[in-house]
Amino acid sequence: MMLQKLDHPNVIKLEGLATSRMQYSLYLVFDFMQSDLTRIISRPGERLTEPQVKCYMQQLLSGLQHCHERGILHRDIKASNLLKDKNGMLKIADFGLANFFIRKPKRPLTNRVVTLWYRAPELLLGSTDYGLGIDLWSAGCLLAEMFIGRSIMPGRTEVEQLHRIFKLCGSPPEDYWKIMRLPTSFRPPQHYKPSFQEAFKDFPESSLVLLTTLLALNPAYRGTAASALQSHFFSSSPMACELSGLPVIYKEEEEPSQIDDRKKLRNPKKHSSRARQGGQGRRNSFSQRAKEETESSKEVAKISEPSMNNGLETGNSASSSTS
Repeated sequence: MMLQKLDHPNVIKLEGLATSRMQYSLYLVFDFMQSDLTRIISRPGERLTEPQVKCYMQQLLSGLQHCHERGILHRDIKASNLLKDKNGMLKIADFGLANFFIRKPKRPLTNRVVTLWYRAPELLLGSTDYGLGIDLWSAGCLLAEMFIGRSIMPGRTEVEQLHRIFKLCGSPPEDYWKIMRLPTSFRPPQHYKPSFQEAFKDFPESSLVLLTTLLALNPAYRGTAASALQSHFFSSSPMACELSGLPVIYKEEEEPSQIDDRKKLRNPKKHSSRARQGGQGRRNSFSQRAKEETESSKEVAKISEPSMNNGLETGNSASSSTS
């Protein structure tokens, strides 16, 4: 199993497997994580500081380096898939779209991966021969998102997403299409000049070099997670903060069990009445339990698809042989 190959502080750890006889299901057991990066970024009226952004980016890139060195692409890096525990530790989670990218013999991979706003241009243009650059592109989108508090390229369709990318990064050079060996004939209807300086004028100067590297149109220029960690952005002042300096939106007293205990203390009569009724309720429920578990097993077995735009407007689609 892919998750068993991963063991890093910034990658969610598979603790075990559990099965259910009644529901014929297999459950994956992971560490309990209190929050995700989406909740941190979208706090109303609050922005992450530069030291906090550096701390989160270091953790993300460290986790990606670990995955990539083991030949694993995550293929869905986004804020909601970066979980955070109560101590500030960030962990890459949700490996539902992950796959190995070092294979012999090499075979094409599906381009129907990565949530639209974080999807690299080569995927939008139909490439089935890609590598770790797609995860680094997503990391670049997140770096900018942490500074401004929202997505930098919220396209509604794949064509609109490409226009947003070219408007920010500039139109690809003429040899781009030949070098990338892309199957599509899509060309932007107008020539765009890069607008990084204008779009990110309020960002720390040291972050711009890393941003332009991670958001390079040619994935070969994005480098690696290891090279990104050596960026001047992380060695310049102010330095990354400690985990204790990260935002806290989770408090110990908000544990569900403790909340329930407080409710019992506030309404002792109500809870004691429920306890007396519990015996009768349990007796009445036994006759229905088998039916309910049979019906619920069908729902538990379903796996929801990732949040991606389904309309392919560049004329490309993944073949049934891709994965």
